[in-house]
Amino acid sequence: MLRKWLAFGTGVGVEIGPEHLTVSVVRVRPSGGVLRGSGVIENFRQRPAAEWGREFSDIVKKHGAAHVAVAVLVPRGEVIVRTLPFPGVKDDELSAAVGFQLDSLHPYGEEEARAGWARLDASNVLIGVAKRDAVDHYTALFAEAGIKVSTLTFSAAALRGALRMVDSPPRNFLAGLATSEGFEVYGESEAKPVFSAVFDMPPERAFAFANAELRLPAETQPSDLGISLSHAAAMTSACPSLAMDANLLPEAERRTSSKLRYAPTAVLATILAGLCTAIVFHEPYDEKVYRDALEAELKRVEPISSRVGNLDRNFETTKKRIEQLDEFRRRTRADLDLILELTGTFAAPGFLSALDTTRDTVTMTGYTDQAAPMLRVLDGSPRLAGSEFTVPIGRTTSGESFRIRSQREMPPQGAPPKP
Repeated sequence: MLRKWLAFGTGVGVEIGPEHLTVSVVRVRPSGGVLRGSGVIENFRQRPAAEWGREFSDIVKKHGAAHVAVAVLVPRGEVIVRTLPFPGVKDDELSAAVGFQLDSLHPYGEEEARAGWARLDASNVLIGVAKRDAVDHYTALFAEAGIKVSTLTFSAAALRGALRMVDSPPRNFLAGLATSEGFEVYGESEAKPVFSAVFDMPPERAFAFANAELRLPAETQPSDLGISLSHAAAMTSACPSLAMDANLLPEAERRTSSKLRYAPTAVLATILAGLCTAIVFHEPYDEKVYRDALEAELKRVEPISSRVGNLDRNFETTKKRIEQLDEFRRRTRADLDLILELTGTFAAPGFLSALDTTRDTVTMTGYTDQAAPMLRVLDGSPRLAGSEFTVPIGRTTSGESFRIRSQREMPPQGAPPKP
């Protein structure tokens, strides 16, 4: 999201073809890159540079981009593009690591190559290598035409950077682009971060070959990137800090856009800084006014709130006392109902000689004709359960003596005593 909202600028991109130059002027905003205009400069290799340089100047002036430094795409056939893994290599060590492997990436001599590279992700680097003579030739040619060149790059770097400038492309895709050199296929996949090649075969066969290189399913359909190569180069020119810095130009030969283009941004940034400063210094004052008003209101309602608190505490105390009285009343009622039920249970000639009750148990001592059935009778009561003899049944001439302990249970509301 931060990258997206930093995408502001106007850029000019040039695609070098065999016989002509394709020029695009693009305005980049967080919503995307909009093509403001384009043009083609024919037969530039045979014409004087000053002549077609004036033609180029007319194109960019027409669209308000005369001050912009240009991003130029070297023909794909003149660049060797490789993707190398560098897992775990830190940024400050990456340049040396790339330089160590650079000689193995091209067939040129040690002093005959120019390289531009940039990180793809934490583990991979995209490298482009071109002949030094070709880079020097294009640099001198554009300088003779009076064109400021900030970047001399290649299609794979320009496309990858443009596709990620304000959005995120799919993780696996491939696309075909009709270029001045032929049919170019660009793609990305989890197996191969970047694939770029120009084919002189039918598109169907080119896509099949690219699918195999990217390890994509055979039925994968080509995507429409929505931009041309010169369009992608123009986005690189518009926002160089957000593009891939795979620049074949030596740093000393890179030109920059006019500093005046930053004047509106600087003015707006100054105004914004002033407003932010005012907000920062005004905030403590607002907080003090709000705090004083809040404290005054608290003092006004404090007596009322304290009375409400006292009423709440008194209410809770009274409620607990009422609940305790209700509990005592229920206990007395339950004890009387239990005694009434046991009076009917141990009718003459049986009787109870002792009755000991607690909140949880009741212990009964007495005499009856037959004591053993009394456990079943007592457990049938809604107020008793788990009845058991605490001492062996004693036998006398008049019957059997017993001592039984039962667990008390709360009967359903309104249950009548056992008859």
